[in-house]
Amino acid sequence: MNFFFNYKLIEKEFFLLPILTWLPSYPVKQYLLSDVVSGLSTGVVQLPQGLAYAMLAAVPPVYGLYSSFYPVLLYTFFGTSRHISVGTFAVISLMIGGVVVREAPDSMFYVLPANGTNMSAVLDVEARDARRVQVAVVLTTLVGIIQIVFGLLRFGFVAIYLTEPLVRGFTTAAAFHVVISQLKYLLGVETQRFSGPLSAVYSVKAVLSKITTTNVTTLLLGLSCLVFLYVIKHLNERYKKKLPIPIPGEIIVVIVSTGVSYGLSLSDDYSVAIVGKIPTGLLPPAAPLFSLLPSLVTDSFAVAIVGFSMGISLAKIFALKHGYSVDGNQELIALGLCNFISSFFQTFAITCSMSRSLVQESTGGKTQIAGLLASLMVLLVVVAIGFVFQPLPQTALAAIIMVNLLGMFKQFRDIPSLWRTSKIELAIWLVAYVASLLLGLDYGLLVAISFAILTVIYRTQSPKSSILGHVSSTGLYYDVDDYEEAAEYEGIKVFHSNSSIYFANSDLYVNTLKEKTGVNPVHIQAVRKAQKKLKEKTNSNHSSPLKVCAKVSQPFSSSLPGCLLSVNTAGYVDCKYTV
Repeated sequence: MNFFFNYKLIEKEFFLLPILTWLPSYPVKQYLLSDVVSGLSTGVVQLPQGLAYAMLAAVPPVYGLYSSFYPVLLYTFFGTSRHISVGTFAVISLMIGGVVVREAPDSMFYVLPANGTNMSAVLDVEARDARRVQVAVVLTTLVGIIQIVFGLLRFGFVAIYLTEPLVRGFTTAAAFHVVISQLKYLLGVETQRFSGPLSAVYSVKAVLSKITTTNVTTLLLGLSCLVFLYVIKHLNERYKKKLPIPIPGEIIVVIVSTGVSYGLSLSDDYSVAIVGKIPTGLLPPAAPLFSLLPSLVTDSFAVAIVGFSMGISLAKIFALKHGYSVDGNQELIALGLCNFISSFFQTFAITCSMSRSLVQESTGGKTQIAGLLASLMVLLVVVAIGFVFQPLPQTALAAIIMVNLLGMFKQFRDIPSLWRTSKIELAIWLVAYVASLLLGLDYGLLVAISFAILTVIYRTQSPKSSILGHVSSTGLYYDVDDYEEAAEYEGIKVFHSNSSIYFANSDLYVNTLKEKTGVNPVHIQAVRKAQKKLKEKTNSNHSSPLKVCAKVSQPFSSSLPGCLLSVNTAGYVDCKYTV
């Protein structure tokens, strides 16, 4: 039963609230059980990921829970995709973290102790975290405004400039940045967090310089979580058709590692870094610190575009699979409203997550009721049992983040296939990857987009052209160089170019046409001029009188058309024709 039959009829009336197009006719008996199972499964994944990705955003873990509740709740009302799971996402969180660390570095918050002047300065963690939350919130507000404005102006097409090779190269580089940023948590060492160009190099150097101070307990616990999560992920992929729901490896790791940490007092006895204080309840709404806006404009555009590109690409995949459509402009508005409204409740920017979306879809989710239930699970933790996860080791969260990025590292498989199919697409992938890895995600994205636009110009200036031949007994025409069956018509050349003609490629088009067809217009014009002169000369010769003589042997009539008759002295008749 398809209860979305009336979507096209009323989408214009309720375009800002797509939920009104399907909720009134929601088939409870057919869909509710599937959505409940899917929502619970997704919520189990959403909870640990919210805690983990807050570390990437350089804010306390509880703000990851806030970002896993408010935006998900809002997307249920404003989104057009039935299957994607919005919320925290590694790449966006890392981009936010880079901005936050740049605007509120540790060096700003070292203070001298109040009880003495001979002691070295100490880091005021509480003041630093408060400032970083302010930066993340203002950035999210601006991201939401940009996405809303783009959606209202019908700018959903901007995602086409982020081609698939560009996005895959960019996200592969982002995965490396994420793994590098988590090494210090996995090893239990304290290092400065870097941002900007060569931040990955500096981060690796900082970790290696502190490698001798590795906390063995932290490392063993982190490696155990990594191995367990990898095995569970492999089992879920291998037996996904047999398992009714995926094995919730992440929540198992969170619960077990929290219990072990609490029972063995890992924080006190073994100096294992833990999540720490998780306030109970929701924060009251508060206005962002808008004085920070000027320094965040460029970064907000990057986060807004990447977030939308991630969301719409995954939404279109599920829409195509399940036979419905998504509205790119409405998705922009939906994500913008999720970010803008949620920012007043201390959240950071969100988009959809591939891993959670796959869980939501594969466990039978039919609508965003599943997402709504997942957000309510997070709400339950925030308002009731958040304190339970305070002993959670940070190394366990680092393991969760790393394992969730395994799919992105598989994108290296794109290189051989792109080498065979399109060298230009391969160049875009490599430029996006190298630039993002070395220059940082913000500058890397700018370089990648600029290079992609240059390739568009190059392709239009250097289009592929060919001579087409007819395939016998068909109506098909193919390149005669690629297909032996294609044969040219005698005396006819069929020239094909895969680009329109404009000022930048007109000269090349003409030169290629001459080369492929073997026809030179200059020579043709010279031959035509010669033929014209010859014709004119021939015509002038024909216009002179033609004299014909005939012997008169009998009486004749002088009424021949076009002929002047006269009898000469020899008795012949002269007939002068004028041609």
